[in-house]
Amino acid sequence: MIKQRMKQQELNPDSVPKNDLLHCLLKNDTDTKIDGNQMIHLLLVLFVAGSDTTSSTLQWAMAELLRNPDKLAKAQAEIRKLVLKNRIVEEADIPRLPYLQAVVKETFRLHPVAPLLLPRKAQQEVEIASFTIPKDAQIMINIWAMGRDPTKWENPECFEPERFLGSEIDVRGRSFELIPFGGGRRICPGIPLAMRMMHLILGSLISFFDWKVEDGFEVNMEDKFGITVEMAHPLRAIPSLI
Repeated sequence: MIKQRMKQQELNPDSVPKNDLLHCLLKNDTDTKIDGNQMIHLLLVLFVAGSDTTSSTLQWAMAELLRNPDKLAKAQAEIRKLVLKNRIVEEADIPRLPYLQAVVKETFRLHPVAPLLLPRKAQQEVEIASFTIPKDAQIMINIWAMGRDPTKWENPECFEPERFLGSEIDVRGRSFELIPFGGGRRICPGIPLAMRMMHLILGSLISFFDWKVEDGFEVNMEDKFGITVEMAHPLRAIPSLI
């Protein structure tokens, strides 16, 4: 991909996109140069981070909806009322689907795929809420525990998307109680894409199909830790066309 872009840039510069990451990496007019090997690894990280996290979150969302058929029915009714039959959910539909948005937020609250975010390092000693953090200490934020904090959330262990209806709490780093993508200058740069993909894929799955758990199986919510926190027992569900 990198070699193809470099050749395209050499043969026909006007045809090369000027606003994507690869263009910026190849242009790189700063003092810090990035070689081809570093570029490959950086792009690989972006591909893995952007695909594994979204697929894991989608699986958690479907698992919660299957365990709570009333919530699934409510989300389906909202989408099917708005979106014409045989049409997939589109980006323009998302603002008009508040319950679907609430389902996504509730999934992020209960099942953040990066439960400790990325570690930080204190550049100087600082005191926060009577705790002294020494210089150079490594800091990790347990957003999994924050999402289940009973002082912040009513019935924290329950899947209740309704808690977000009419709420201003968002996942874009402005509401500290819900920061699945982190916050500040180093917030995840993939938020816009991740949020679009979550709503569009989940919305289309539950709009086009009715779902049930495979006979003889129950939804097992045990998790396992890897690159992301994913279901220890992959979800087994059967779709049927409406």
